[in-house]
Amino acid sequence: MTIGIVGLGYVGLPLAVAFAEAGQRVVGVDTNPGRVAQLRAGDSYIEDIPSEQLRAVSCRIEATTRAARLGLCDAIIICVPTPLTANREPDLGPLLGASQVVSDVLQAGQLVVLESTTYPGTTRERVLPILEETGLVAGRDFNLAFSPERVDPGNETHSLHNTPKIIGGLTQECRDRAEAVYGLVCEQVVPVSTPEVAEMAKLLENIFRSVNIALVNELARLADRMQIDLHEVIDAAATKPFGFMRFDPGPGMGGHCLPVDPFYLSWKARELDFATEFIELAGKVNQTQPYFCVEQAERALNEQGKAVKGAKIAVLGVAYKPGVGDIRESPSLKIIDRLQALGAEVAYHDPYVPELRSFGLRNTELGEALDGADIALIVTAHPGIDHNHIAASLPTVDFRGVTRTTRAAARPPAELPVPRVEQIQPMEVAA
Repeated sequence: MTIGIVGLGYVGLPLAVAFAEAGQRVVGVDTNPGRVAQLRAGDSYIEDIPSEQLRAVSCRIEATTRAARLGLCDAIIICVPTPLTANREPDLGPLLGASQVVSDVLQAGQLVVLESTTYPGTTRERVLPILEETGLVAGRDFNLAFSPERVDPGNETHSLHNTPKIIGGLTQECRDRAEAVYGLVCEQVVPVSTPEVAEMAKLLENIFRSVNIALVNELARLADRMQIDLHEVIDAAATKPFGFMRFDPGPGMGGHCLPVDPFYLSWKARELDFATEFIELAGKVNQTQPYFCVEQAERALNEQGKAVKGAKIAVLGVAYKPGVGDIRESPSLKIIDRLQALGAEVAYHDPYVPELRSFGLRNTELGEALDGADIALIVTAHPGIDHNHIAASLPTVDFRGVTRTTRAAARPPAELPVPRVEQIQPMEVAA
């Protein structure tokens, strides 16, 4: 079988390698000539796919910019980005463009699967009409399905192989065909009745996380004012063996899914005159969390009698999560932008991110970043860094809670305020 993949990024490349490892031939199409050249040289640009793993199956992967090669494939899987516009509305440009590319080469008997996360109805309402411009009819001449990606960069426990794969076909035959294809690389497939169910399921997964992260971030702001250690609160609550799922506060959300996908559903809901208040409120809280972090940094400097302007601030970790170099929607970018706007001298250390070109910054060695710094901010706690040692030797604001023991040991016992007792005056009784 020959599998075509449109888009060779964080979703498409691991999928291409998985099918190649399963013995299938893969045609990978990407509009970026640089990516194609790297893949042809056997060099991977995705952390989850080591170059050695890619080279082991490179003989079965044809990387190309020529979309016409997709006409040779039995199945074509679309894995292009679905970003937001500057107004935080869905940008379906890449998806619709990819659909047109597939339509231009579509052959009878092919299977087309959309993996790009989008709002319910996209497969049927937007992709299907483009494909049927060929005169071919879905469900009769070709098969069409939606199967949401569930990629978690840096996760060494759950991969494409052992993460259940949701599949919603336009018809029963479409679903069966997609199940057969994904069954080559996935241990478990989860068939659902329609593409819309599959599309909604993906959004529910991410909205669930977004809402709960927003809840705990909002509680972090309240606990900060109340001088309560929210991490200790969460530790205590997590001892309940039922009815509680742990979420920890942080500097905000990042990555290719959580900061973006909920807005796809809220945008679609507005078309139906429905307000998704939880979703939009969660988005507001998570989008503003980095500014709360900057306020904490300002306060920590103020306690030293220093201003942000002119201060050297070491930012530790700029990727959106530990162990990866992905900076898409990373809250650290907002934090750095705000600190620079306030006049701070920012240095960052992140071994996974060599430079932040838009800020005029390059990764510096840890010692150099900390040397002369007035304060350190732990934004992303990458492995291999002794954050406790840093917190013990330098004023540190920890947005991830990884230095709690060090901070607790260094902090003297708090003096509890003496309760104020109001003197009760005797009631005056009218004569």
